[in-house]
Amino acid sequence: MDWNHYRFRSLWSLPAPPAAVYAVLEQPEDYPRWWPQIRSVTRLDDSTGVLTIRSFLPYDMTFTAHRTRHDPDSGVLEVTMTGDIEGWARWTVTAEGRGTLARYDQEVRVHKPLLRRLALPCRPLFRANHRLMMRSGRRGLLRRLEAV
Repeated sequence: MDWNHYRFRSLWSLPAPPAAVYAVLEQPEDYPRWWPQIRSVTRLDDSTGVLTIRSFLPYDMTFTAHRTRHDPDSGVLEVTMTGDIEGWARWTVTAEGRGTLARYDQEVRVHKPLLRRLALPCRPLFRANHRLMMRSGRRGLLRRLEAV
């Protein structure tokens, strides 16, 4: 097993129309306003930006995200990532009852040296850290959607 390889999936049921959810998710430069663990987003061009994230555990991760898919009709946003983590992430936004299901999938390899060294003993903590970040993101997105 590669202890530095991670796959994540989060499912967020949201009481808002898919178009409204997609409109918020397609603006990554605004994420720090509603998602506290996304500390900064610096746009490099129309499809690339540098993000710094930090959840409960005391380490930052910085990576460059490059948009590879932006498809409002199918509700898909996808990026590739390089830096402290390398891989891809995808939002898929679909109608669910009277609201929306926002599905987040991510597959990455960790390159940050400290996290690589701690991969075996700390893997459960790293996964829990990610879950906490995603829970907080969902709460922030709910507040953002109420404000819009």
